[in-house]
Amino acid sequence: MSLRRRAFVAVLAAHAAIYERSGGLIGHRLIGLPTLLLRTTGAKSGQPRVSALVYAKDGDRWLVVPSNGGARRASAWLHNVRANPRVVVQVGRRRQPAEATVVTRGEPDFDRLWKIADDNNRGQYGRYQQQTDRQIPVVVLTSVAD
Repeated sequence: MSLRRRAFVAVLAAHAAIYERSGGLIGHRLIGLPTLLLRTTGAKSGQPRVSALVYAKDGDRWLVVPSNGGARRASAWLHNVRANPRVVVQVGRRRQPAEATVVTRGEPDFDRLWKIADDNNRGQYGRYQQQTDRQIPVVVLTSVAD
């Protein structure tokens, strides 16, 4: 892993820790972009996992993209939501149970959802997609009752 990539990963980890430890008081924005905490269940371990992710909105749903910075391997949290789609989304101080749905290229709504997410992230997801052979999906998080 390059020095630049390691530094980026360290910044993201610190951001997630501050967001979580502050109860959402600090961390809703990272470099001007809205972020949420996605709480998943580990696919293999069954242990709780937390990821801080940039999100966009599609009505009352949240859109997140498992880009992993354009790496060949998908984000670990994608594997977790595929195995256990029931998640908890935290935006600021508000926590909400949700259901994760993975939308892949070729599905009817993919292009529209991708554009919303990519525009929100200033075109970065499109650049990440150009860096990798893997098709990066969009994950839709929909609120559910407790």
